[in-house]
Amino acid sequence: MNKILHITQIKMPLSHTKEDLIKKACQKARIKQSDLLGFEIGKQSIDARRKEDIHYLYAVYLTVPGSVKIKKGNPEVSLYEKKEYRLPESGDKSLDMRPAVIGCGPGGLFCAYLLALKGYRPLIFERGEKVEDRAEDVKRFWETGILDTHSNVQFGEGGAGTFSDGKLNTAVKDKYGRNRFVLETFVKFGAPQDILYVNKPHIGTDILIRVVRNMRIAIEKLGGEFHFSSCVTDFKIENSCLTGITVNGKEQYQTQAVVLACGHSARDTFETLYQKQVPMEAKAFAAGFRVEHSQDMINLSQYKTTDRSCLPAADYKVTYRATNGRSVYSFCMCPGGYVVNASSEEGRTAVNGMSYRDRGSANANSAIIVSVTPKDYGSDHPLAGMEFQRRLEEKAFALGQGRIPQQLFGDFEKGRKTLAYGQVRGCEKGETVFADLTGILPAEMKEAFCEGMHAFDRKVKGFACPDTILSAVESRTSSPVRILRGDNFESRIRGLYPCGEGAGYAGGITSAAMDGMKTAEALIKKYKPINEQNGR
Repeated sequence: MNKILHITQIKMPLSHTKEDLIKKACQKARIKQSDLLGFEIGKQSIDARRKEDIHYLYAVYLTVPGSVKIKKGNPEVSLYEKKEYRLPESGDKSLDMRPAVIGCGPGGLFCAYLLALKGYRPLIFERGEKVEDRAEDVKRFWETGILDTHSNVQFGEGGAGTFSDGKLNTAVKDKYGRNRFVLETFVKFGAPQDILYVNKPHIGTDILIRVVRNMRIAIEKLGGEFHFSSCVTDFKIENSCLTGITVNGKEQYQTQAVVLACGHSARDTFETLYQKQVPMEAKAFAAGFRVEHSQDMINLSQYKTTDRSCLPAADYKVTYRATNGRSVYSFCMCPGGYVVNASSEEGRTAVNGMSYRDRGSANANSAIIVSVTPKDYGSDHPLAGMEFQRRLEEKAFALGQGRIPQQLFGDFEKGRKTLAYGQVRGCEKGETVFADLTGILPAEMKEAFCEGMHAFDRKVKGFACPDTILSAVESRTSSPVRILRGDNFESRIRGLYPCGEGAGYAGGITSAAMDGMKTAEALIKKYKPINEQNGR
C-alpha cells in the first residue's frame, strides 16, 4: 500500500518552479525522486519577517510506495493519513414535504448542495436575482445610483461575499474536513486550484460569479429547485411548530423544515421573525470606515519593495485595544481592491471592499472598525443593534445623498471637509463625494478609531498618513442579531433551522458555508430523503 509523507517548512526563493519545489521536498524527506508517485502542495505562505530574506514557505504531500523507508528523527517529515469529509447517514423520520432553504449565500448554497446530494430535493428561495443578472443590477447601481432593494451587493445569489472578492480564510477549528470540502467544492465548480493551499485563499469577485452559477446548476441537476425574486414575507407557526412560509406576500408553501440562511442584511426578515416571537437576541458587532491606501505603500511597508513581479499584492492584519477599552481592528482587507457602495435600503448608505482575481487596482483597502456592544444600542430590544446600524447609514446617506461620502484622514482628525484627494486617488465602484464624516460615529468610537489608526502606523508605515481616504460607513461587518437555536440546530420554533452569518453563527464565506453544512447534516440525521413523487 502506498503511503503519504507530509513535509513542512520547505523554504524556497521568490523565483522558483514546481520542479524546484519537488526536488527540495524529496531531498528533505531523503527519498529518491524516482520513487515519487504523487505530489500535492498543502500550504504556501510568504515569510517576510526579515526584509532582506523574503521567501516562500511550503508544506507538501508526497505519495510514495509503501516499501520506501522513512528515516526517523526529523519532525518536519511525517506520515499523513488523509481524512475525507463524509455525509452522515439519513434518519428515519418521515419528511412529507420538500425542505425549504431561505437565502442563497454560502450558508444556504452549501446547505442546499448537501441536501441535494442526499436526495432531499430542496426548494431554495432568494429575494434577489440569479448571480449573472444580479451582477448587472449591481453594475447599474454603481453607474447610475438607482438601487434595486432586492438585488444588490447584499442580496442575490451568492450572498454578500460575492462582492467582497471571495476571501476564504477562516479561524474556525475544523476536525471533520468541512473546510477542505468547501474549498474543494469551489474548485470543482471553477475556482482556481491554488485556493486549496495558499495561506489566505481568495477567488475574486469576477470568478466567484461563475463558480456560484455552476453550483446552482449542479444543485438543480440533483433535484433542487431555485426561486429567484422570491422574498419570504411570512412564517406560518402553529403550536410552536413551523408549518409553512409565504413568498412575496401571496404564494403559500407548506413545509416541515425551513433553513433560515437569510444573510446579515435581511432586516425586514428579522422584523417579521420578531413579530412571530421567534427567539432572538441582539449581539455585538463592529463599525467604522473603509480605509484606502496606495498598494505600493503597503507593499513597501510589508516587503520593503514595490516590485510585484514575484510577490502578490501585500496584505495586513492589525488589531489594537484603545485606552477607552474599545477594540479597533482591520476587517475584510482587500489588496489591489476597490471600495464599493454596498447599500441595500433606500435612504441609507453602507460601504464594503472587493477585489478581482488579479488584485490589480492601484489601492489597498480594508475596514477599520471599532467594537460595538449591546450597551451602545440604548435599548435591550433584540433588534436594537439593527437600528443602531441604520442610524449610522442614515447619517452617511445624508452626507452623500446616495453617493459614498469620503474624507481624508488628516481632515477627519481636524474636523474639516476634504476639498481634494492628496497623493492617493480613490479606487471605488459607485459615485463619491467629499464630506465631513466626523459626526457619523459616536464620540467614543471616533476617539478609538483615531487612536487605532496611529497605533497601526507604527506597524505599517504610512497607515495614518493625512492623505489616507476614509469612506463611510462600514456597518455590515456581521449580523447584529442572533436567531437562537439548540444543539440540534433547531429553533424553539420546531422546524426552523437558523443558519449562517445572518442568524449570527458565522463570519465570512467559509464559516457560513461550513455552518450551512452542519445545518444540512442535522436535517439529514433526522429525516429520510424526500420521495421523488412528493410535491412541495
